[in-house]
Amino acid sequence: MGALRWVRLMVLPRVLWGSVPLFFLLLPAAESICPEPCDCQQHQHLLCTNRGLRSVPKAAEPQDVLTYSLGGNFIANISAFDFHRLAGLQRLDLQYNRIRSLHPKAFERLDRLEELYLGNNLLPALAPGTLSALAKLRILYVNANEIVRLSAASFSGLSSLVKLRLDGNELGSLSDSTFSGLPNLLYLHLESNRIRWLSRGAFNGLAKLRFLDLSGNQQSSIRHPDIFGPLRSLHTLLLASNSLQQLTGGLFQHLPGLAKLSLSGNRLAHLAPDAFTGLGSLKELRLEGNLLSHLPAALLEPLSSLEALDLSRNALTALHPATFGRLGRLRELSLRDNALTTLPGELFASSPALYRLELEGNAWSCDCRLSGLKHWLGAWHSQGRLLTVFVQCRLPPALAGKYLDYLQDAQLLPPQDGGSCHHGASPSAASPPPSVEGLDSNSSGAGLPRGPPGPPPSASTARLLGAPESAAAPPRAAVEAASPTPPLPGRPAASGRAPPSAAWPRRAGNPRSAPAAGVPPLVSDPCDFNKLFLCNLSVEAVGSTSVTVRWAVRPHRSPRLLGPARFRLLFDRFGAAVKFQRFVYLPERGEPAATLRELRPDTPYLVCVEGILGGRVCPVAPRDHCAGLVTLPEGGAAAAGGSRGPDQQLLTLVLLAVNALLLFAALAAWASRLLRKKVLGRRRRKAAPVHVRQLYSTRRPLRSMGTGVSNDFSGFQSHRPPRGAACALSEADLIEFPCERFMDSGGGGGGRHGDDHLLQRFAD
Repeated sequence: MGALRWVRLMVLPRVLWGSVPLFFLLLPAAESICPEPCDCQQHQHLLCTNRGLRSVPKAAEPQDVLTYSLGGNFIANISAFDFHRLAGLQRLDLQYNRIRSLHPKAFERLDRLEELYLGNNLLPALAPGTLSALAKLRILYVNANEIVRLSAASFSGLSSLVKLRLDGNELGSLSDSTFSGLPNLLYLHLESNRIRWLSRGAFNGLAKLRFLDLSGNQQSSIRHPDIFGPLRSLHTLLLASNSLQQLTGGLFQHLPGLAKLSLSGNRLAHLAPDAFTGLGSLKELRLEGNLLSHLPAALLEPLSSLEALDLSRNALTALHPATFGRLGRLRELSLRDNALTTLPGELFASSPALYRLELEGNAWSCDCRLSGLKHWLGAWHSQGRLLTVFVQCRLPPALAGKYLDYLQDAQLLPPQDGGSCHHGASPSAASPPPSVEGLDSNSSGAGLPRGPPGPPPSASTARLLGAPESAAAPPRAAVEAASPTPPLPGRPAASGRAPPSAAWPRRAGNPRSAPAAGVPPLVSDPCDFNKLFLCNLSVEAVGSTSVTVRWAVRPHRSPRLLGPARFRLLFDRFGAAVKFQRFVYLPERGEPAATLRELRPDTPYLVCVEGILGGRVCPVAPRDHCAGLVTLPEGGAAAAGGSRGPDQQLLTLVLLAVNALLLFAALAAWASRLLRKKVLGRRRRKAAPVHVRQLYSTRRPLRSMGTGVSNDFSGFQSHRPPRGAACALSEADLIEFPCERFMDSGGGGGGRHGDDHLLQRFAD
């Protein structure tokens, strides 16, 4: 019966047994399973958050409780009996309390528990065996406590654990096989501790681990080159904000699947040439905030898949021309806030996918050694393949504060220190560099034509646009829309727009050159892509927490795109003050559709789609690329009546129908009453007594009474024919009588005596 308890029947006095029926009355009394200061939801979720509790309250009927939230209280101890009746508990939240001790048997009966949150407490340790009964536990938060050391026994029995947070503790070291009992662990957070030493076998048993965060610790070096050897599946490794001064060669050689490596905020002054050996799948490398003054020429050669490289806030003074020679997929490069004064013009020639380059914050010397870089920037800007790059001159004093792309070649004089101009312009630097062998210009994101005719778009781009590869060029409007416009000196260009063109200065009599005949124009502005190609945004399969969004790419004449086009969805609650706090990026070459999940039921949303071209998006989505929707009530359309009450529309229709029936019944009753009145009126008129005047009308022929009739009223009813003449009476008389009764007779039988006799009869 759940929370229903049966009330026992009290014994009645003997005097009442004769008058009380002989049967037992079982009266159910509802007793809430909620402790007094807590709230309950569907008798399965106990919410006791921020109630000022100093101990764990007791639930009356805890068999069906799935979630127990006790966060934000003042609980200091967890005893062995606080949760011993909650055998079906799946989620337990004890965060933000003052817990200092956990009884070793506190969780021994919670064999169904899947999530345990113990973060932001005062736990000094995890006693061995405390968590051993939690065989189904998948998420464990023990962050922001005071744990000093861990052992393998601390996590014994947690074979199903997927995510473990130990950040924000006082850990100073990790011993061998600390996590060996966690074979299914995927995410491990160890940041913001005091770890200075890692044992060689600290990560043994973590063959499936994908995310490891060791940032914010105090490691000065990693001594053992095989320390990350067991992490064959690692995808992300964060070693930022430590005190690392050097990296052992081949330290990451056993991480073939690593995609992101962060070494920022350390004290690295030198990197071995083989420091990144084995990282062929690495896509993002962060080295900002170190003390690097130079990079070995072969340092980045193993990183053939690298897409983003951050070298900002170092002490780099120069770069070898072949530093980025093997980075054919490099898209983002930051060299800002270094000590660079010049760069060779061919430094970026082997990176055809590069579109974001940050060079500001350096002490640039604008002399002839930068002419090669200036020509390369102008050529790539003219094709819309590069965002605005700010190279502000510091030397010579005559050019201080000016930007390199607005200077003329004649202004780039030889260096004042007597150096040569060997980094000057060259034929290869002045013209756009060819694509790297084996990489298609469109698939790599460059969109660079190979020679004057220009290649047709790649098959993937043709499929994306829905047009054949041999389609003709789009209208001139698309070409003009894609043409970049230089900004004012000293003012950065708007993000998301086409960068300025240094190769096309605005001069009188020197118009921009038109594209060569037969070469499809290059569409580089994502706003133009949205305007020309995106269409038919629609929402389908709207549910209570999810919705499917579809759109189409207009089959247009095939232009050349600045790399493969991607899409992102922006969605937020309709009417939000700050729009589009949430967005989803979709993979390249994916189907133009996506399913948004984890929405709120019965809530209006606004969904927009934007195209991403060359890594840039249009700042504001056009109105015709947005759609509104309202999610269904919780449980969907079919179960809306069961989980959130009856359907409001159906209830309204039922009420209207009932009102119509009542109105019809009232009208029928009124009509029936009116008809009944009419029928009864007719019957009453038929059955009512007729007036004497109508019975004896003066208009009827008079009946005479003969002379020989008796002296009673029977004579007036005679049907014999009249014998005498009738006397005329007025119509006011009620009864007609023969006139001979009132006349003086000439015979002996008349006279006064006869009159008195008649008067006497009527007087009676």
